Amino acid sequence: MSGSQNHAETHGAPDDHAPHGSLRGYVTGFLLSVVLTAIPFWLVMNDVLGNATLTAIVIMAFAAAQIVVHMVYFLHMNGRSEGGWNMMGLIFTLVIVAIVLAGSLWVMFHLNSNMMPDMHRM
Repeated sequence: MSGSQNHAETHGAPDDHAPHGSLRGYVTGFLLSVVLTAIPFWLVMNDVLGNATLTAIVIMAFAAAQIVVHMVYFLHMNGRSEGGWNMMGLIFTLVIVAIVLAGSLWVMFHLNSNMMPDMHRM
């Protein structure tokens, strides 16, 4: 038995390590990405919700869903790949994105209310 055959038997075939997407998976991911982009655009352009805070929260939810779609359909992250480490990366990414989005909205809100206090009296 040669060294390469022994390596393949103990570690599996090379195709077992890296999941590859199918055309159907890529098309599904693309269509979900388009929908997850078009809906927030429509919500803002037509002022559907009528409340800026609610619209911002809905857009943040769509952004988080967009990230998950990209990671699952294009980066092929799931609970089985790489011994579960990819899923840990996904969870870590979602936590960081939530912190960044919430922190950005918090900073912008406080900048708006504290930078020009005299503007509210006019």
